[in-house]
Amino acid sequence: TMEKDFELLENLETIKLISPEGEEVEFELIAVIAENDKQYAILQPVELLEGMTEDEALVFEVTVEDEESVFDFVDDEAIIDLVFEKYNELLAENEIDEEE
Repeated sequence: TMEKDFELLENLETIKLISPEGEEVEFELIAVIAENDKQYAILQPVELLEGMTEDEALVFEVTVEDEESVFDFVDDEAIIDLVFEKYNELLAENEIDEEE
């Protein structure tokens, strides 16, 4: 099932992706967010990419093809906002749990 692949994904702390230029970029997996029957990964480059600030992260849509996770860069602002909104909600929920 697809779910199994995603559990696998969440245990990875760093993910190597090949950029369109063919460069290997290492990312830290910040979170996996499920939204609209899709899975999104919030990734932060281990080494900052050109033009990025330290608190910036990128959103990728994750699909599974032939049992491999495929990461597609998302540049749709509406989706990015939605994913970060969900992520912030999760963070807020976790903080509430920890305070009890």
